[in-house]
Amino acid sequence: MTTLVLLTKINNNNQLKQIDRTLKLAFEDLDVETKILSTPADRWPQLVLAGEDEGIAASYVSKEIGICPTSLENISKFSVLKGYITNLEKSKEELSIDVGILKPEIVYATIPLRHLQAQLVDGRKIALGKIAELFGLCEDLPVCVKVSLLNEDENRIDAELSTDQIEKYQVWRESLLDRLLVLGLSVNEIKMTLEHAKLDRDIIGVETLGMFEHALTCKLGTDAAGLIPKIGRNLRNAKFAVFNPRRINEFLQTTRLAFH
Repeated sequence: MTTLVLLTKINNNNQLKQIDRTLKLAFEDLDVETKILSTPADRWPQLVLAGEDEGIAASYVSKEIGICPTSLENISKFSVLKGYITNLEKSKEELSIDVGILKPEIVYATIPLRHLQAQLVDGRKIALGKIAELFGLCEDLPVCVKVSLLNEDENRIDAELSTDQIEKYQVWRESLLDRLLVLGLSVNEIKMTLEHAKLDRDIIGVETLGMFEHALTCKLGTDAAGLIPKIGRNLRNAKFAVFNPRRINEFLQTTRLAFH
């Protein structure tokens, strides 16, 4: 028997059922029993696998969903980890990322504000709240980080955004297309909602960030913020954030002039 902590945050039992259905479908030709525990640790669901093919199933889960490291012993300096933004309002000096460290106690990775300033706003002394607003950084948004300092004695992980995460934001900025970040829904729920609201033409792509987190790429000229009222009334449990490249570029241009 193998027990894994899945690298996805859940908010309700419906999401647990969706994960269960997805895995049962994926493993229908394997000799493996799956069970999703109904009391996830800190909103990380736990999966129990049993059977001849549990090793194959575990490899699939690791590749397709991801597995939490659960302990500081399982990570090292320069490890690249996927996690979820948490406690966003708690500090103005650092961004906390829940990377799935649960034992012997919960430990978050922290990105100092100076790292975010260097990586996202050309080193300018911009407040964390403003950076979060510009880049759509919000509670429960998945991001990838690289461990820059690991202190097991103090249960401390310092981190910075990973190269891939920075490149993603760069691509988003250069596209000049708005992105509506939708958290708390499966890709099928999002596509059904877009179809129902007749917004298919306004959205040219759905990029999966996590199992229940997606970035909707708007067509040129479509304002992401303007879509929230149109789909939000049907998605009471979803959270939304906006990534607007034009606002970012204009803000950085304005602050560049102010600093000169």
